[in-house]
Amino acid sequence: MTFGFPKLLLICCACLAVSGCARLGQIGQEPEFTSPANGNEVFAMNVAPIPDAADVPDRAEGASLWTSGRASLLGDRRAGRRGDILTVVIEINDSAEFQNSSERERTGSEELGIPNLFGLPQRIDGLLTQGGSLSEAVEFDSSSRSAGEGSVRRNEELTLRVAATVTEVLQNGVLRIEGSQEVRVNNEIRELLVSGYVRPEDISRQNSIEYDRIAAARISYGGRGLITDAQRPRYGQEVADTILPF
Repeated sequence: MTFGFPKLLLICCACLAVSGCARLGQIGQEPEFTSPANGNEVFAMNVAPIPDAADVPDRAEGASLWTSGRASLLGDRRAGRRGDILTVVIEINDSAEFQNSSERERTGSEELGIPNLFGLPQRIDGLLTQGGSLSEAVEFDSSSRSAGEGSVRRNEELTLRVAATVTEVLQNGVLRIEGSQEVRVNNEIRELLVSGYVRPEDISRQNSIEYDRIAAARISYGGRGLITDAQRPRYGQEVADTILPF
């Protein structure tokens, strides 16, 4: 099944029109929050964890105010089971500066002459114009020089706190965590996503963990709304930037 150029152009215009309809439906509307009902965090909270031995009530401790369980006043309330919540502290203050310079210079000279070759140069010299000779047949002279310099500077600073949920406990005891946070201000939603793997012993007594102790950390901080939509190029411009070779 083949399409002519007019039909192909019509199909492309229809696709662009359909994609533009999604933007038209957002005119005058605030960006909606993402529903967490189907997320991994809520699913992990709805699954009943396997009780630990310390959580099983003991007859001897039934009448005592001080027990060894998680509900005790001095119990360990750090996240350690599926569905538990902990605080992730993100304090990124990175700066880097690189500067490189290189310089290279090379000079070469080559000379080639044929003063004697079975008497041929003498015979050929007579046929050449006045002053011509094969005694200095070929001479090369080359010179090259290159210099380069590069500089890279980067400065990033980010301070955030977000609550994350233990979504999985691996066989070696490592906890897989996921966290999300959305804040809507002036028709713009700022969203923060964090995920990774942590060791239970790295969680502090305040039930918090720093981002540099999270393995395979994935941190995303961005937004969506009127400001983000205005800063993003339109679909036609993105297609043109991808296809056009200049």
